[in-house]
Amino acid sequence: MPQQRLTQQVADAFLPRPPDVLGVAVSGGGDSMALLHLLHKLCTLHRTRLRVVTVDHGLRDAAATEAKMVGEVCAGLGLRHDVMRWEGWDGKGNLQDAARRARYALMAEWGHAHGIETIAVGHTADDQAETVLMRLARRAGVDGLSGMKRRLVMEGMTWVRPLLGASRTDLRDYLFQQHIAWVDDPSNDNEVFERIKARKALEVLAPLGITVSGLAEVADHMLDARTALEWNTFLAARDMVCIDSGAVIVDDQKMRLLPDEIQRRLLVRAMNWISGEDYPARRQAVLSVMKGLHRGQAGTAEGCHARRVGGAVWIFREYNAVADVRAPCGTLWDGRWRVSPLDADTDLAGVYVRALGEDGLARCENWRTSGCPHPVLLSSPSVWRDDVMLAAPLAGEGQNWHAEIEGGEETFFAALLTH
Repeated sequence: MPQQRLTQQVADAFLPRPPDVLGVAVSGGGDSMALLHLLHKLCTLHRTRLRVVTVDHGLRDAAATEAKMVGEVCAGLGLRHDVMRWEGWDGKGNLQDAARRARYALMAEWGHAHGIETIAVGHTADDQAETVLMRLARRAGVDGLSGMKRRLVMEGMTWVRPLLGASRTDLRDYLFQQHIAWVDDPSNDNEVFERIKARKALEVLAPLGITVSGLAEVADHMLDARTALEWNTFLAARDMVCIDSGAVIVDDQKMRLLPDEIQRRLLVRAMNWISGEDYPARRQAVLSVMKGLHRGQAGTAEGCHARRVGGAVWIFREYNAVADVRAPCGTLWDGRWRVSPLDADTDLAGVYVRALGEDGLARCENWRTSGCPHPVLLSSPSVWRDDVMLAAPLAGEGQNWHAEIEGGEETFFAALLTH
């Protein structure tokens, strides 16, 4: 790929309104080093301040040396460079997934600390093809096969992948032409990792026409289909969903008329919004809930409960998922509820928020007047000092306290189009 096309791809990701300050993640590998230099040219031209971050996962002795090399390159370009170190690996679970989550969390923390709202990362068409192949092996649906998005919001940060249309070969050619050095991570040849197995498999599949460019194109087609499904789910939600007491309430009759896939998506998005999870609930678990609802039965998945009440389906937090969750008053409870006194002079010493539960609900004589089903109130926020309940706003107890969803109820509808 000619250098001009690479430059244009990067420019298209940010123009015509480039941010005043832009972050870029650079590991020292070929992909990120190419991105660093391409962005440096773009930012210099458009007077955007560029700042660089490297995450040292602490998993290889050479990582610190590589981070130092990136710092030296940045110094030569007149750029600020910071290193974030991960020390949270406990040796359990999937190492690559844990490292990926930690990497994004650390970079988001770094960005927020420096007034950065957008961070560029160096994923390529090869990464996209490998992702599609790995998800195909897991029997993924449209969302999984749509691969990685060019732009997404996560951890309160906008992440941009300007090089998804470029191959690793394109970027290596650019680096050679510009006489730019890079380092190769030896783990890129370790077939213990699923991604490396996919990379090797692509070499074998190429004669069949299953290539990097082909799979990247499939991902683009699937993304178009995903966008259409998300839009139709959003329109359906606007027509038949309301929010009450933190629960998502769906008109049962209208929901039954929806295609199964739109019903499934609506349930998944409701569960994600309620639980705060980034990943969707397992497909089979959601389908099981759907089948139960059609038979008039309740169902549970990913810490959320769904049941028919009258002519509606209520989707709400499962009590067992929050039974032991405590939070000081004034902080977020269960990641989404903010409970506060109406009187700013209220003494908050020793005051905490917890799920109402059966013992708390028993103290709410007028809970039925709230119109909220009994199971929904069990997992609603309540205010306590020691063993004394001070308020249960959703159950009609404690008029001097207010409970609200962080960001408001509209965040549910917004989330339908931002996943």
